[in-house]
Amino acid sequence: MNMHRPWFTAALVVAAGLSIAPMSPARAADPLEGNAVPGVCMLSREAVFAQAKVGQAASQRLSQLATQARSQLDAQGKPLQADVQSFQQKAASLSETQRSQQGEALQMRSQAFQEEVDELSKRIQLTRAKVMQTIGEDAQPITADAYKNHHCGLLLNRDAVLGGNATNDLTSDVIQGLDRKVGTINFNLEPLPSKTTNKP
Repeated sequence: MNMHRPWFTAALVVAAGLSIAPMSPARAADPLEGNAVPGVCMLSREAVFAQAKVGQAASQRLSQLATQARSQLDAQGKPLQADVQSFQQKAASLSETQRSQQGEALQMRSQAFQEEVDELSKRIQLTRAKVMQTIGEDAQPITADAYKNHHCGLLLNRDAVLGGNATNDLTSDVIQGLDRKVGTINFNLEPLPSKTTNKP
């Protein structure tokens, strides 16, 4: 197994914001627990993100940035909404030309506003991916050390395992190591990549 491969990539798929569902409580008297399998280890990446201090800090920061940006968009959207409602109320009294002109103007404003909303969503996704990558890079050597210390020969995603002996669960070691290494993280929303125009 290549321990240098980015192992947090799959966590991006299950992340909603940066808030990852916390680790499920240990199963009591699991009938599938069985005997420990030498060399087989497990790790919950989702639990690492949810419980490590840096993961929690990242989740709070991204939520704060998203809330601030959405508040600004809400403030921009209220005048537009008021103008749309006003247009709908007086549309019957307008001439066909007036309805067409004002309707087209409102449509253009609505499209521009929707583009801003879409841009914010893309920026949040881009920021989340970059932060996850940063945390993953910090956690990678810690995971490699835990893998070596537990004499692992195979590392499984604990969240995909239906049952088994969790003696060689590296999750706690990785969380503790990550907490010792980094406790917080600060960042701003990433800008979207600049659009390049194809010149003939």
